[in-house]
Amino acid sequence: MDAFKKLACDFLRCLIVQLHCFFDCFVDFIFGLYYKGKEKRVPPVKNDLLLDSAIVLAEKIRTKKVTSEEIVRTCIERCKEVNGYINAIVEECYDIAIKEAKEVDKLIESGADPDVFKKKPFLGVPFTTKESNEAKGLPHTMGLVSRKGHLSEEDATVIGYLKQAGAILLGKTNIPELNMWAESRNNVYGQTNNPYNTTRNVGGSSGGDAAIVASCGVPFSIGSDIGGSIRMPAFFNGVFGHKPSEGLTPLKGVGLRAEDFPNSMAEAGPICKKAEDLEPFLKILVGKNISKLKLGTPVDLKSLNIFYQEGSGDLRASKVDPSMRAALSKAVRHFEQLTGKATKVRLPGSEYSYRLWRYWMTQENVNFKHDVTNRKGTTSASIEVCKLLKGSSALTLAAILKLVDEDLFPKEKSEWAKNTTAEMKQFLLDKLGDNGVLFYPSYPSTANYHFSTYLRPYNFGYWCLFNVLRLPTCQVPLGLDEQGLPVGVQVVSSPFNDHLCFAVAAELEKTFGGWVPPS
Repeated sequence: MDAFKKLACDFLRCLIVQLHCFFDCFVDFIFGLYYKGKEKRVPPVKNDLLLDSAIVLAEKIRTKKVTSEEIVRTCIERCKEVNGYINAIVEECYDIAIKEAKEVDKLIESGADPDVFKKKPFLGVPFTTKESNEAKGLPHTMGLVSRKGHLSEEDATVIGYLKQAGAILLGKTNIPELNMWAESRNNVYGQTNNPYNTTRNVGGSSGGDAAIVASCGVPFSIGSDIGGSIRMPAFFNGVFGHKPSEGLTPLKGVGLRAEDFPNSMAEAGPICKKAEDLEPFLKILVGKNISKLKLGTPVDLKSLNIFYQEGSGDLRASKVDPSMRAALSKAVRHFEQLTGKATKVRLPGSEYSYRLWRYWMTQENVNFKHDVTNRKGTTSASIEVCKLLKGSSALTLAAILKLVDEDLFPKEKSEWAKNTTAEMKQFLLDKLGDNGVLFYPSYPSTANYHFSTYLRPYNFGYWCLFNVLRLPTCQVPLGLDEQGLPVGVQVVSSPFNDHLCFAVAAELEKTFGGWVPPS
């Protein structure tokens, strides 16, 4: 009898997977018909400076091979060139940036003390940040129509850190409303498009950052990640993105946070084209917490313990497609050859990734119903759905669906969520120790068509799982698929072993090429 039940369950599971595959193919076919002939990609880079990493640009500025002003102007020209295609930069401060670059050049020409460069490792290098991160004097709408005209009075702590390190802010980039969706679209700034194919999604919530970095508008950006908001856009746009270990980066000024919340799934983190920027960038963002990390510690890649998982197991999520399976496989096979062994694992509870994240979001210091009104009251699903039907809602469909989820769907059971999370985390920590990494799929497919995410909401679980577990996770690009869209893999380590993620990312970049220019 038990054997029959197992056989029936396996058959039902297989049937569901096949029906889901059919549904996904149908969705892609319909959206493909609609977008056919509308595909564009950003124009080719004309100046090789735009291809350099942030640390290479910083070195060229220090050694007077090029001026900060030249780099800043070159980046501004590129931003203007590509923004008509992708709508990534939504607020610019170009004139101020040029003025700051000139001041940097004067300092260097006057014979700056070498200690200046130690304190300011990114002196004169331009960057962007998402609109939801506060930057003094610039708009901070969070994508809400009700916040239009709101200007930040001070920098987010992490923005201040990067400015203190000498970097120059060029502007702010697009996000979803209140950072709470898997596409960067809102009713204030519109939609951001993928530089590799403008009919495709850039992800959220750091979608504008990843798109402008991939397009060579800037060498790096500061994102934030509470449910994949760095890694998702980094994947869709073919760049590197890292969610640091828990409690490392200050959150004041990130989103609507007026103070730091160390007990959070959220972290600020780097988005960049080159793996060599990850470690020096993170050093800046963690501030005094640098002592918790082992950055700079040599990593013997051959001695690493390698683990991998091929899918989440969530029947509601799409099946991992051939291009993504191939990307995971080539990363695993390379390290298997390097280390002599790679072990396939199955995280107990990974099939509940979205449900677990949904529970843990209720433990965050966030009140979406209050925040979405610009904290001038509260709203509800019924109110906003009625407004939507009347054509009077100022919110996006994504925000309304979030309200529907909060109001109408049953809550996750606390004891179950806590126990499942603890069991899964302990299982993985026992495997990884201080010398192991896990390779995990970035997503079931490459960047999907605009709006099709509404029909695949549970694919999001591939990213939010590691916010639930609060483990350092690096999104690593592995080139392009046959359609010219980025593929990649997530690299996970145990807490405060971010340096292992960076070492693996650098090795994969060296072996498979990493970021590929979209044109």
